[in-house]
Amino acid sequence: MKTITDKNQIADVLDRGLVADIIPSREELLQFLLAGNRLKIYIGADPTFTSLHLGHAGNLMFLEDLRKLGHEVIVLIGDFTARIGDPSGRTKTRAPLSEAQIRTNMRSWLSQLKPILGFNDKKNPVRVVYNSAWLGKLRFAEILELASQFTVQQMIERDMFEKRWKENAPIHLHEFLYPLMQGYDSVALAVNAELCGTDQLFNALAGRTLLKRLKNKDKFVITLQLLQNPKTGEMMSKSKGTGIFLATPANDMYGETMSQPDEMTETLFVHCTRLPLAEVRKIMALNPKIAKMRLAFEIAKIMHGGKAAVAAQENFDKIFSKKDLSGAEIPTVEVPDKLNTVDLVVLCFDSVGIKKSKSEARRLILEGAFKVDGLARKDPREILKLQTEVVAIGKFHRFRLRPKWSR
Repeated sequence: MKTITDKNQIADVLDRGLVADIIPSREELLQFLLAGNRLKIYIGADPTFTSLHLGHAGNLMFLEDLRKLGHEVIVLIGDFTARIGDPSGRTKTRAPLSEAQIRTNMRSWLSQLKPILGFNDKKNPVRVVYNSAWLGKLRFAEILELASQFTVQQMIERDMFEKRWKENAPIHLHEFLYPLMQGYDSVALAVNAELCGTDQLFNALAGRTLLKRLKNKDKFVITLQLLQNPKTGEMMSKSKGTGIFLATPANDMYGETMSQPDEMTETLFVHCTRLPLAEVRKIMALNPKIAKMRLAFEIAKIMHGGKAAVAAQENFDKIFSKKDLSGAEIPTVEVPDKLNTVDLVVLCFDSVGIKKSKSEARRLILEGAFKVDGLARKDPREILKLQTEVVAIGKFHRFRLRPKWSR
């Protein structure tokens, strides 16, 4: 397939501000693209959670930009490596998932990817592959050959292993095998490029080493900036249940976006929309609330379509701008008796597909974000005796509670 070699269009993709690093270099990748060569690029992820978040969306949008330039894009679902558990960034061994959990998560992921990636493009569709197709067939002799390409010292130098070693915390042997497994994905697919977050660089470079030694083939490694708060450095995390998740309904996705700190607005515009940067700069010059409302609209539009985004914006305006709850679409949550405020907050968010941990819920309560009749209830252990009423959680979330025993 012929690729687009227009320098300006390529620059729009590479210079948006998402790329953290390109190995061996940006110049070599640019030369490769301008020459009309076709990238065969993949991104991989282990289905360790039911829902992806906006941090993943930014990576996938980058891939979609490359696909529209004519390049081959592959989404690899690590159904085999999920059984091992990626040690990247972990201070303790990650619990492996059951096959049933993996299958459930995979189905959920694929439905969430459809609005972002061109799976149905007739000329150049995105491909989905599963690494159990080759990792499940490796013989022990082949695993030994992979292991012989690396030293224990190389593995120990990984920051999380080094930290655990110093703290005398367990490092299980199968965790050393994880970079080999992920690295072998590049060999099995015979790619010439891999996209990953900066936290996955070690694993991606392991793949580059294996591909060169086993197939005498070079691979570009493109790392993207992680979606994080520019002030606090806090990142969205699927394993911790934090962030704006792609499975969130349009109204709540709009509200979750409005709940983000002001300093995240421009970052989310760059990562999670495809508005031209010149337009983003004009929007950012407006009132912060107006800018964030435009951001919330764009994100809801990408994930749920234009009509749903318009409805979400109108619903938000009715509830939070006009202070009019009549006719507003407020989710109803059935609440069992004797539920403390922490569990209630988790239940409310879970009812609309927003994952919040108990620690997050506790923090919101202690900060006064949970209100009944306009009054903050700050005791996480309090058991509320609720009738049918609307409660507020943060600035932009409302829930209508209905006791389960009432009919």
